[in-house]
Amino acid sequence: MIKILHNPRCSKSRAAVTLLEEKGVEFEIIKYLDDVLTPDELTTVIDKLGITPLELIRKNEEVYKMEFEDKELSDEEWVLAMLEYPRLIERPIVINGDKAVIGRPTEAIETIL
Repeated sequence: MIKILHNPRCSKSRAAVTLLEEKGVEFEIIKYLDDVLTPDELTTVIDKLGITPLELIRKNEEVYKMEFEDKELSDEEWVLAMLEYPRLIERPIVINGDKAVIGRPTEAIETIL
């Protein structure tokens, strides 16, 4: 089943949900700000995206600017930072089996449906 890491306050995330609904696919919403992922779950998502943890960081977030902007962290440390501050995680993320995409732009989601 398709899963979406979703933040209901984010317009791009809401657009991703709408796209999935319009396509008629079944999907599970994971509100990652409320239901924080485990380190293994987040690492698996990053692997499916084919990126580094740093590439998943939202660098415009205030917490990034205040806590992390000038720091060089290991991949493991970035994963732990995202788990401590889930707002750092780029969104939305749509997962379909062993593939995942960041839904920016929303049309990127169609590549894994």
